[in-house]
Formats: sequence, structure tokens, C-alpha cells
Amino acid sequence: MTRIDLAGLTAGPAQAWGGIRLVPLLRDRPVEGLRLHRRLYGDPGDPDGPAHGVVRLDERHTYASYVPHGFVADWSGDGGGRGAAYGTRLGAQAPECMPVRHHHRLAKRERGADGPSRRLRFLPLHLALEGYLALHFGGPSTVWDEWSRQAVRRGLSPRAEDAYAGRQVRGLAEALRVFEIHPGQCGVMVYAADALASAFAVPHPDDYRALHPSLVLDLFGELVHQYARYGAPVPDFTARIDDARGTVRTLSDLRRAAREQERAWQADHGALMAGDLLETPYAFERVQRLGSFALHRFLPPFDRSRPGQHIGELITDHKGRTAYLKTFRLSEGQVRRGYLLRRLADCDWHIGRTAEALGTDYREVVARIERAGFGPLLNAHAVAQRTRGTAHGERGAREG
Repeated sequence: MTRIDLAGLTAGPAQAWGGIRLVPLLRDRPVEGLRLHRRLYGDPGDPDGPAHGVVRLDERHTYASYVPHGFVADWSGDGGGRGAAYGTRLGAQAPECMPVRHHHRLAKRERGADGPSRRLRFLPLHLALEGYLALHFGGPSTVWDEWSRQAVRRGLSPRAEDAYAGRQVRGLAEALRVFEIHPGQCGVMVYAADALASAFAVPHPDDYRALHPSLVLDLFGELVHQYARYGAPVPDFTARIDDARGTVRTLSDLRRAAREQERAWQADHGALMAGDLLETPYAFERVQRLGSFALHRFLPPFDRSRPGQHIGELITDHKGRTAYLKTFRLSEGQVRRGYLLRRLADCDWHIGRTAEALGTDYREVVARIERAGFGPLLNAHAVAQRTRGTAHGERGAREG
């Protein structure tokens, strides 16, 4: 477990629009040797429109998702590939279809005329989401009686999670349109009702200017959508220079006092507003290495006592400094599911031992599994027998 290092990035003055607050991330110097570019996956009739995508993970598994855009490279040509129909229609006329793009892996090096190039194509946030969806994807490692044949043979597949496009987050599109981009800005932290929704950072200011509009195509969780829709407008943070002692007499004094206010804002932002993201220890997995840079995805500890847990991906240089970062805030339900899967895996998927580790009983663990949406993976007959036996044992103990 390690923490996210945002050394080299400082928080600029925040700007608020309704329930949305954007905090720019500024760099004194760009990260050298790395640039990011935007690639859209659109319908043939709408080059800026989103498309559904299917990513082949290995010989047996694929990952299907809304893929609005990618970074660095895309697949060219319409090729007459397969389509996903918008609806069902009887008759000779073919239904309208949206293109289904087939991507080989979530992160893949481009291939040039002379072999692999020094470019990497990856789908933003899909690395992180696939890592969360694949958490203990294989299911039970031991064939206990309580698990069905489906659980043993197919694991937790398929798993699905809901997300909202940025344009569906109330106020975000307007905020991105009207807010100014600061000199040296290389990222932004997006807040909904002052809860951190996403952190985004890139290596160069030119990259950010090109990718700033792409935030309306990014994925946001259900909690963020609710906060933006139902939360009250957030107040502006204004700087006030207290000159009760008469220390501000010249322009130099005023400049020094203004800089002190900037430093105080940066410290407060890092410790308070972004504290949940920066102070949480994460489990990192390296996905690709490209020269002196490495692409990682990370998962939180799924500690239910920690608010605002994020999954995400980042690119670091050889010194471990963050060149690229994008995060996705999990809902409380997603954190609970991740926590339950972790505890089951730690106990070899034995429900009885998991109950002991959680300080509860067998029936409660079964109820948690069902509430998490994994009930069909249980062997209903074996669970019913065990539950009745547990209930009889508890009643006998009470009578005794």
C-alpha cells in the first residue's frame, strides 16, 4: 500500500458554478518526455459522439463498456464491423446500429512501420474500472458446499457497474465552458457539493488545454451524480487580507500578503478538501512500462470507515512522480462490495470463517452476499441446510 504523490502540482484558486467546484492544478515546469493526445471513438455520422466498446482481455474474457474517448491513439476505418442495434425491428429493413469497437487490451503499444513505436493507447478510467470489476473475478478458490457450480466454473462473471457521463453531471459542462484555464494549468480537481468527484492531471499545459473538454465524456459515479443534482450551490472561497496592525503599506507588502493567502489556500485544500484522496493508502498494479514511465492502476483499501474512496490510474516517471492521474469516486455500495470480496478471499471463500473474521454469524454473511448482488452464486440448498442448522444450534444453546 502506498499513497498518491502530487509533488510538482499545486492547487490554484477555485472557481464555483452552482454545486460544482473546480480547483486547477498548476505545474511550475511540465513533465518532460511525455505527452498525451485525445482520440474520439464516434459514430460514422457523428465524429464527436460516443460509442460502445469491447476490449479483449485474454482468450476467454472480454470487457464491454461505454468508450467515449481514448488517449494517444485510436482504431481507424469503419471497416463494416459488427454493430449493436438500438432496438428490435421485424421486417426486411435493417435496424439502426451503433458501432461496437473491438480493442485489443485496455492499454496497448502502437505499432509503427518499423515495429513497436514509442506510443501507448489506453482507455481513460477503463483500466481502473476493469481492475475494480475484476476484483477476485475468479470467484471461490476452494469448492465449498455453499457455492454453486456457476460460481466455481465462471467466478463472478459477469459483473457490471453503473456510471454517468460527465455531461449528465449537473453543472459540469457549464463550469468547464465558462471557467478560465490558468497559465501552467496541468490538471483539475472536480468537486460536487464539495465532495471530491475526480482528480485529473496531465504532464503538459498544452495537453490539458486539449483534454479539458474531454471531462464531459469521462465517467462519474452515482454518488457524484446525486450530489450535483440535489446539493445546494457551494460558496466561493474569498481571500481577505487583515490589515488591522497596519503592516500593508506598499505594493510589495500587498503582494506578500496575497501570496500568504495563496499558500494558506493550498495547504487547506491538500489537508481538508483533497485529504481523503491523498491520505488513503492504495494498492498499485503496473499495467505497462514505456521508457522511463510506467502506467499503473490502483484500488483503495475498501475501508468502510474512510469516506470518499477512489479507484484510478496514473503514469509515473522514474522518480515516482505523477505525470498523469485520473480517478473515479466509488459509491458506498461499491466500497461495501469490494470490502466483502476482500474478506471472503482472505478467508478462502469459507463463509463460516468469514463470519468469524467479521464478528458476525453465518446468516448475516449470506445476507450480505445477497445484498451485494452475488446471491445467484450461492448454492441455495446447501445454504438453507447450514442456516437451519445454525438456527437450531443457537436455539439449543439459549435453551440450555
